[in-house]
Amino acid sequence: MTASIISADSHFVEPPEMWVERIDPAYRDRAPRLASEVDGQRGAFLVCEGLVPASGGGYFAAGTAPEDLPEVLARGYDAVPPHVRDPAARVTEQKKDGVLAEVLYSSYGMQLFHLDDGDLRDACFRAFNDWAADYCSEDPSRLIGTGLVALDDIAVATEELRRIAKKGLRGAMIWAEPPAERPYSHPDYEPFFAVAQELDMKLSLHSLTSRRKDSDPAKGDMLFRAVILYQEVARTISDLILHGVCEKFPSLTFVSAENEIAWLPFHLWRMDQLHKKLHKMSSVSLSLKPSEYFSRQIYATFIEDPMFANTSSSMGVDNIMWSSDFPHLASTFPHSHQFIADNLKGLSAADQQKIVHDNVARLYGLGV
Repeated sequence: MTASIISADSHFVEPPEMWVERIDPAYRDRAPRLASEVDGQRGAFLVCEGLVPASGGGYFAAGTAPEDLPEVLARGYDAVPPHVRDPAARVTEQKKDGVLAEVLYSSYGMQLFHLDDGDLRDACFRAFNDWAADYCSEDPSRLIGTGLVALDDIAVATEELRRIAKKGLRGAMIWAEPPAERPYSHPDYEPFFAVAQELDMKLSLHSLTSRRKDSDPAKGDMLFRAVILYQEVARTISDLILHGVCEKFPSLTFVSAENEIAWLPFHLWRMDQLHKKLHKMSSVSLSLKPSEYFSRQIYATFIEDPMFANTSSSMGVDNIMWSSDFPHLASTFPHSHQFIADNLKGLSAADQQKIVHDNVARLYGLGV
């Protein structure tokens, strides 16, 4: 097994003072904050107008023993390990886990995608993006930052994408699924996609960031929503491919993050099968098979998926990337190498190398 591994999906965990300190002054009184107790429950809750307070204790619980979990989930941000706040300490933990670099996504910012006030959301995202760029400046070869961009106002989104690219961030989280009435194949998004393609900014479809009506995972039956969560990105990928976005923007790259992957071989097969039978019924003419657009332009990360190794022959591994999810509860830290050895042992050494290092290094142009 290779000694060189890169996590394609790890996380920042935003400090509680960040939004108040960095948000536009006009929104300072409305900035998100963290509370250590909500309705008698202890934790690290994000509190922001219009959102159900949600605990983020699991955001910094990597490596927690099961017997310690209740205590860890109940602690506030002031009790987090140093590597959560300090990027230099984080690099030390990377080395301890044998990880060369991490692509970093927001934690609490995922909840902010569900804000209904678009102006407040944009202000929160700008604050996060500034902080994330500063955080990654500690070691840009190891800390690969991804920003937050909402797409309600395409002109604002495009300006922000250009701004964060100049700051050194390497991509942007957008909605895992946009509003049903305005899918990504809607022409409104084309100026944004054109700029993302021009700048080579990767657009990430991370779980828990849907703008589809009633998609907020903090509301309703969480178990049910969690089980079907991947269907949001499945619909988005289908729209991007079948409705011509990937055809129109052949160098635009998307990343399905934290949606697991064993479902993908069947989904790609089904798109190919039905496109072959029904393409004359579609208003969009495609020059490639649907699965070929995926191979050219879409990548997918996984954390715990135990089934993928048994399905990889149907899809190949050139677009698949391992992620540690550090420092979240699901993280393989501090035993990532052992996890990879145990779970990818059915694959060839060459395929393992692609999944845990080469694919993400190629995608982000990393020299590690």
